Amino acid sequence: MTGSSGDQIAFFLPDLIGAGAQRVMLNLAKGVAARGYAVDMVLAKAHGSYMGEVPDTIRIVDLGAPRLIASVPALTRYMRKERPRAILSGLANANIVALWAKKMAGISSRLVVTEHNTLSVDTQNALNWRARQIPRLIKHFYHWADCIVAVSHGVADDLAQSTSIPRQKIQAIYNPVILPDMAVKAAASVEHPWFGAGKPPVLLGVGRLTMQKNFPLLIQAFAKVRQNRPVRLLILGEGEDRPQLEELVRTLGIQEDVCLPGFADNPYAYMANAGLFVLSSSWEGLPTVLIEAIYCGAPVVATDCPSGPQEILASGQYGALTPVNDVDALSHTIEAALDGKTPRPSPQSWQPFEIETVVSQYLAALLNEN
Repeated sequence: MTGSSGDQIAFFLPDLIGAGAQRVMLNLAKGVAARGYAVDMVLAKAHGSYMGEVPDTIRIVDLGAPRLIASVPALTRYMRKERPRAILSGLANANIVALWAKKMAGISSRLVVTEHNTLSVDTQNALNWRARQIPRLIKHFYHWADCIVAVSHGVADDLAQSTSIPRQKIQAIYNPVILPDMAVKAAASVEHPWFGAGKPPVLLGVGRLTMQKNFPLLIQAFAKVRQNRPVRLLILGEGEDRPQLEELVRTLGIQEDVCLPGFADNPYAYMANAGLFVLSSSWEGLPTVLIEAIYCGAPVVATDCPSGPQEILASGQYGALTPVNDVDALSHTIEAALDGKTPRPSPQSWQPFEIETVVSQYLAALLNEN
């Protein structure tokens, strides 16, 4: 499925910060642009660590809004002026904004909204009143969308249960995670002194330093494993929980074997060289980093959180699953994996997430060609 210069497709996001949903949307935009479509990356505010990765084939449209909700007027003007053939929106707040803007613009462009997280758990753990109202807003406004896409079957099921949207109106499409350049990036050397022959195995965690990712669980489990064998822990990512995580590391007295170096442009090289990749999340939608890790060949351990790990690891065929928020269970599972008792991922494990497959599915949804 290829487009012509007149086939304009817009992607709408709050920003391009270094988070999973932003990575997914950027990958999709690149894949759609490679098919010959004119692609706009429309951002409420053009900032974030992924800005430098937007290729010249994609036009960045900066709405310059101080907050996401304040972007409604500018997004409405953009829609009226450009009238793209289709619009893809990501993240619940942005989806609501896009739906309002399209209604106000009065255009016929097809609007597809995507859900990247398990809504019920995300809402339960929301830190403010507004975020807890999202299911009500979704229930009220998502029927304006031309198509609703969830990034996993688990997310789709939860969205239907949380909002009373009929399940048959929600389409599950996996994220486009496996890209052509990943093999080259995974083969790159790691610029960190902990990696190399004869050194203790490195446990790797990757993600934003937020409550959802539950890195305190990983740090506490690591501390238990460290009592029994030489091992190190490296967590790539940045976020508001950094001070608490650093304090926990100091409290446990494990500073010399834990490193939080921040965001990494090439996490794949770390994944390819890690002794074990660990996903410790309390909830997810479809954790991109877990798919990236199995592609890079790392043995993996993941919490069996809602939702995604169960689908990605095929109920334990491609890695170990462990209960959510159970320090002892996670430490024991990590030790078993380090002893080679965990199934290793195979090519079949990551093939459903290849970019070409997923872009075709999204284009069919965007262009109403299912």
